[in-house]
Amino acid sequence: MRKVSFPPVAAPDTRLLILGSLPGEKSLEARRYYAHPQNRFWHLIGRVIDMELEPLNYEARLQALLAAKVGLWDTVASARRHGSLDSAIREAEPNPLADLVASLPELRAVGFNGKTSARLGMPQLAHTGLALIPLPSSSPAHASMRLAEKEKLWDRLREFLA
Repeated sequence: MRKVSFPPVAAPDTRLLILGSLPGEKSLEARRYYAHPQNRFWHLIGRVIDMELEPLNYEARLQALLAAKVGLWDTVASARRHGSLDSAIREAEPNPLADLVASLPELRAVGFNGKTSARLGMPQLAHTGLALIPLPSSSPAHASMRLAEKEKLWDRLREFLA
């Protein structure tokens, strides 16, 4: 069975786009980006925009991101995958990242949430002149890096929102 990503969350004034790889099982089940309770995405991006997002409901989180000029999407449109690990992604079909980027005139940077996202997405956007920033994965599967180190690396994104 193929797993399919969600539509992008972005607005014409989006300055920073965060790209994951493909939503995991919990996210697909909930039909929400980063729904796994141990995924640190909402904490990390909340630090970037100086807002505590975790207590908010999902719609309020998305509205807060858009108000802060942050968009979300995934590098993979669909793929075969057993479980949630990126290493299990097979037969990946890419999302049309260049098309989305071309529709965002205020976009300054794209952050790639994890190695798979960066490996699949950076080549598609290399010609854009945008800042392309690989980030440590917010996933609970990427536990080899301490949260404080992830925070420091994700905090670099603030400069693109000023």
